[in-house]
Amino acid sequence: MNVTEAVAARMSVRAFRPDPVPAGTVREILELAAKAPSGGNLQPWRVYALTGAPLEALKAEVRSNPLGEPPEYDVYPPNLWDPFRTRRFQNGEDLYATIGIPREDKPARLRQLAKNGEFFGAPVGLFFCLDRKLGPPQWADVGMYMQTVMLLAVERGLDTCAQEYWARYPQTVAKVLDLPEDHMLFSGMALGWREADHPINTLKAARDPFDAWAELKGF
Repeated sequence: MNVTEAVAARMSVRAFRPDPVPAGTVREILELAAKAPSGGNLQPWRVYALTGAPLEALKAEVRSNPLGEPPEYDVYPPNLWDPFRTRRFQNGEDLYATIGIPREDKPARLRQLAKNGEFFGAPVGLFFCLDRKLGPPQWADVGMYMQTVMLLAVERGLDTCAQEYWARYPQTVAKVLDLPEDHMLFSGMALGWREADHPINTLKAARDPFDAWAELKGF
């Protein structure tokens, strides 16, 4: 598989098989991903991988607190505007349509949202953290690291779902990870093998055409 094929194949999987992922494979992916670029080579990422008992302990904590905690950052700006608002709305509609949940069925939508806290059944939960004193450029560096993780996973036949949902549980995650006080959680990620016949995994999020967001000048 080449890079182009991995980019085309990567998707956000929201139903996983429980089959365990070998520790060596997880470490290989995380270690290779550290080749990702970072400004000044700061390598700002701090990464945790959970499976087995530690992962189950975290899930239990989340189930006991379904309302979550005050987040440390806004995943989306308040009063989101177009075209971003429309893209987010349409993606949500497309997602729930795959599993037959209409917009007016709020309880069913909340139950589906809560599956984030179960990592959608994935056997591995990843968490990406960074020093609180770092700024937006370093957050972007962590994002590049995460994308590298996702592509390396695809190359190995695995799937992922990046989950900023975990911004709703900063205190719980910090406690379970024993995260240093000078660090904060940025995002989680589910890692495992997709449940191939689950309808939710038929969704490939739409992308706007090239001309809507890019220009070539001087070519």
